[in-house]
Amino acid sequence: MTSTFQRLKHWFGVEVIAVSFWERLVASLGGMTGIAGLTLILHWQAPGLGQSCLIASMGASAVLLFGVPHSPLSQPWPLIGGHTLSALAGVFCATWVEPPFLAGGLAVGVAISVMHLGRCIHPPGGATALTAVIGGKVVEQWGYTFVLFPVLTSAVLLVILATLINAPFPWRRYPSLLARPPKPATAKPPDSPTHEQILAAMREIDTFVDISEEDLVQLVERLSADVARRRNGDA
Repeated sequence: MTSTFQRLKHWFGVEVIAVSFWERLVASLGGMTGIAGLTLILHWQAPGLGQSCLIASMGASAVLLFGVPHSPLSQPWPLIGGHTLSALAGVFCATWVEPPFLAGGLAVGVAISVMHLGRCIHPPGGATALTAVIGGKVVEQWGYTFVLFPVLTSAVLLVILATLINAPFPWRRYPSLLARPPKPATAKPPDSPTHEQILAAMREIDTFVDISEEDLVQLVERLSADVARRRNGDA
């Protein structure tokens, strides 16, 4: 029964490593504060637009920036580049492609392509591209201005807010480079793989791996050191 349950968890993709209650609380409060702050700033910049200046895909970005701030998908360039390029793709398809169902599908497909080419995969970008197609009269009237405001403006503001809100917590500072601990003074085990070997192995998988190169290298080095300690202890 237990093995069946474990297989079902694996099949459904239930996360294996659970974070602490405090980490969940910080993530939730951070997302709430980030979106509330973004909404206030946008309304201050464009008081006559009301709720239309806030696009829903920024809520999905907040989940990444505050829920998994060290993910490669959450970093500044994926966020800003992903939303901006996707918005361009969406507006272009909304302007030149008919009927709407084809424009929406093409917008998301093109958004994925340009995010891959720009090395800025950010899943909420797909929602931004689709919003440009199905957003109604307001988005239609904006045209390509939609790319600059609210999309690019919101993305930049959200990066700034995430940097400030995560700053008091050393283990989750954003961007991820600010939270990286110093390398341990202990020597790296002689049989541990090199940085280049790890990157080559990641390329062989030929799919996007949601962990930064630096974090993966550090994880492998820690595991190698633990194996070496156990081996020396058994000797």
